[in-house]
Amino acid sequence: MNQTQLPPAIFLMGPTASGKTGTAVDLYSKLPVELISVDSALVYQDMNIGTAKPDAETLAIAPHHLIDVIPPTEVYSAANFRNDALRLMADITARGKVPLLVGGTMLYFKALQGGLSNLPEANAEVRQGIEHEAATLGWPAMHAKLADVDPETAARLQPNDVQRIERALEVYRLTGQSMTALHQASVGEALPYRLLKIALVPSDRKVLHERIALRFEQMLADGFIDEVKALLKKYPELNSDSTSMRCVGYRQALEYLAGHYDENELRDRGIFATRQLAKRQLTWLRSMDDVVAIDCLNPNLHALVAAEINRFMQV
Repeated sequence: MNQTQLPPAIFLMGPTASGKTGTAVDLYSKLPVELISVDSALVYQDMNIGTAKPDAETLAIAPHHLIDVIPPTEVYSAANFRNDALRLMADITARGKVPLLVGGTMLYFKALQGGLSNLPEANAEVRQGIEHEAATLGWPAMHAKLADVDPETAARLQPNDVQRIERALEVYRLTGQSMTALHQASVGEALPYRLLKIALVPSDRKVLHERIALRFEQMLADGFIDEVKALLKKYPELNSDSTSMRCVGYRQALEYLAGHYDENELRDRGIFATRQLAKRQLTWLRSMDDVVAIDCLNPNLHALVAAEINRFMQV
């Protein structure tokens, strides 16, 4: 089957605070699409403010699949996402609609399009050894160790990106191969769709940073800290090692509640961590092929994206 015979699907990608949700809701009102969330934080129930989850009114107007899938005590992997997304895309196509996948978790987009590499399962003993080393040397030193064995992965990560540094070192110590090498060796099964990949990217990074700061301040004003307190009360097993609590903002909120710093520092750390997330997302987007980049700061953003999709649908 050639590309033009495949059913269409759309990726709507971009860094945090680039306007993805507003754009998706606008597209839902105009086009025969169904929305699938591609966000590793929005899968968690009861995590609403800190994840910038669309509110109930928005979701009533434009329902999103794969929001509120699991409690924050559970783990949702890229493999879980790929399986769920493929099933949903097939259902949506069968209903005569077009799947529109919207979000900022680039690993999920990559796993969906290219398949998953044969990475080993987590190993508690190896992780414990890495964490013990990090407690002595510090995570910047562990980042340097990673750079020695997997320079490509290390270059994508900040020295304080504990979760990803730990995973990349774990993979190397379990297999003797870098995560980069294992990804390159994987053979992904082709996604059976004709894809349009749109990236909402800022023409001025400074403006995106301002948006991020305003949004984090609004989250605090909307009761983000109370949300985290309620999570800890409802799910007493949650702690800083829980996958859900490693989401940007939540880790900082836990440290604030533990008395490590005051609210001003919480604000500064939360904004900085979110800006670092946006930087990683933009790095991913630059590495992707066949992406149509649209300035997320353009006042006609919604019309530009809709026009691009209409052209794609007419092929």
